[in-house]
Amino acid sequence: MIKDEGHNYNKAVGIWLFIGVGMLIVQVLLGGITRLTGSGLSITEWNVVTKLLPPLNERQWIAEFEKYQHTNQFRYLNFEFTLSNFKFIFFWEWFHRLWGKLIGFAFLIPFIIFLVKRRLKPDMVKPLIILFLLGGLQAVVGWVMVKSGLTGDAVYVAPTQLAIHFFLALTLVCYTFWFALQLSITAEKKLHNSSLNKFTCLILVLLGIQLMFGSLMAGHKAASAAYTWPDINGSLVPPDMFAGGLINFISNKITIHFVHRNLGYFIFILILIWTVKAYRIRLPFFNKVKWIPMLLVLLQVMLGILSVVTSIQIIPNHWGRFEWFAQFHQLVAMFLLLSLVLMLFLVRNSAKQTAS
Repeated sequence: MIKDEGHNYNKAVGIWLFIGVGMLIVQVLLGGITRLTGSGLSITEWNVVTKLLPPLNERQWIAEFEKYQHTNQFRYLNFEFTLSNFKFIFFWEWFHRLWGKLIGFAFLIPFIIFLVKRRLKPDMVKPLIILFLLGGLQAVVGWVMVKSGLTGDAVYVAPTQLAIHFFLALTLVCYTFWFALQLSITAEKKLHNSSLNKFTCLILVLLGIQLMFGSLMAGHKAASAAYTWPDINGSLVPPDMFAGGLINFISNKITIHFVHRNLGYFIFILILIWTVKAYRIRLPFFNKVKWIPMLLVLLQVMLGILSVVTSIQIIPNHWGRFEWFAQFHQLVAMFLLLSLVLMLFLVRNSAKQTAS
């Protein structure tokens, strides 16, 4: 995006982008709460600009509730819902959408101010425009995902579209974080280690696949399909797991569960090896942060196990231990991803320096 050589780091722009990263992380967490509370289909219309406020009187609430009552989710799952129940799920979907709009304003208004005051260098403008395009794409994909749960015989959003929505959200978070790092970390703090660079790239690719399977787990509500650990319903390798072919990897709960668990273990081992390699390197700033991925992946594995074994306790429309563990599992996953993005930034190759 921006060249390291001769770049005058703009602290104000960097802080703005880091605030944006924080807001995006909150938005992903709100999406997780929306999913866990089954709130995603409570608003049946897409209003980008209008309806910033929720219903303000009983008549408006009843009108929104009547729209929801025409969905299959209400007919087949939530037919016992009262208006009070509906208000609860409506809040989380409304707040998720509102926060998304606030993010748009939080990026757009400072961008215009920085542009007018000429605080942005020419090579900053293009990455920021790409950032806005990614944000707009994410909003459109989000609505397409919601529509998948409102059409046909669906009672939930399509798991594959949920996975795409989640993956694009993480892409936007990482893109913004990388841009902020370019404005904040000087070349002297970078390592430029070719071997560690390639190893970090490999882990990031596998982690990206792992996060996609995690979102498929969520979309298929697959945690409770195998709530035993370390086995999967009594087997380490469930029988007939691949009988349906490649489609099983996106549709079969047990296959998705198996891949998600074991890929998690594999990533844990890779990060352990990465940490051993990293500890042989001595560089002041790198030494302060190189332990973070190992700590986070250890915590992530533990939260994953706790999410699985407590999934048997799931009670519809009730926030319990499983929901807490699942939500923290998602949060730590984002921190782990960003920690590895930071490591990649610190060890990436440089055209002006020889890789060690």
